[in-house]
Amino acid sequence: MLDTSGHPMHLPTAPGVGYKSQHFQAIMDDPAPVAWLEIHAENYMGDGGRPLAQLRHLAERFPISVHGVGLSIGGEGRLDPEHLARLKALCGWLQPASFSEHLAWSTHDSHFMNDLLPLPYTATTLARVTDHIDELQEALGHRMLLENPSSYLAFAESTFSETDFLTEIARRTGCGLLLDVNNVFVSATNLALDPRAYIDAFPLAQVGEIHLGGHDEDEDDHGAPLLIDSHGRDVADPVWALLDHTLQRSGPRPLLIEWDANVPDWPMLAQEARRAARALEKVAV
Repeated sequence: MLDTSGHPMHLPTAPGVGYKSQHFQAIMDDPAPVAWLEIHAENYMGDGGRPLAQLRHLAERFPISVHGVGLSIGGEGRLDPEHLARLKALCGWLQPASFSEHLAWSTHDSHFMNDLLPLPYTATTLARVTDHIDELQEALGHRMLLENPSSYLAFAESTFSETDFLTEIARRTGCGLLLDVNNVFVSATNLALDPRAYIDAFPLAQVGEIHLGGHDEDEDDHGAPLLIDSHGRDVADPVWALLDHTLQRSGPRPLLIEWDANVPDWPMLAQEARRAARALEKVAV
């Protein structure tokens, strides 16, 4: 996206948080250490009202990252043209510093599922996802970031590892990547993989944002650990440790705290952002 002077906008290499309306006044009064905000696109596709008015005020002070959850980039059908048009209109007036979506699907025929569902990593899926990203980037007129999913199962038919699949998508489309470190930890635990080996294989040069969030702990039917990507609590210590490993390899990146359920008051969210700031300070050049 472009700023008002026509120059490309970028997210600062600093902590950001997912914006919630109950925090509006606290953010306007004293946002430290938060330097940027993320919104979910689908919450701001209407024509007016308090949410858009607040967003306009915030956009005057903070770089905004727009995070989509409803495009179904991995879906078998074409991208919904009405949804894409509304997204283009939002990004047109907001001029966000970043736009991202998920490597997932959530639609079938005319039905929309309120979940981000996994994909098999095959040549057929690769071609479909690549076509959808090309269409999206052409519509928006700029590069998007694609987020790695949290996984609870693996497909026997997959012929790519997840990191190789994302690497090839980025190579073919020119898109960037959004690395969710909590998703890596959740997936690695659920699938009995090494999360550090995943990070070591990830194309970190393509990463434009890093996300952190909380997860819930459960067990599967066999008593094995099962982690749920809930975004409903603070970031777990092993995820912070995995972030340190990631930043040592990637260098500083814009770093977002996601907290979407059981949302705390602003001081607790700001405390998580301060911990993110300390992680970035460890690798500051």
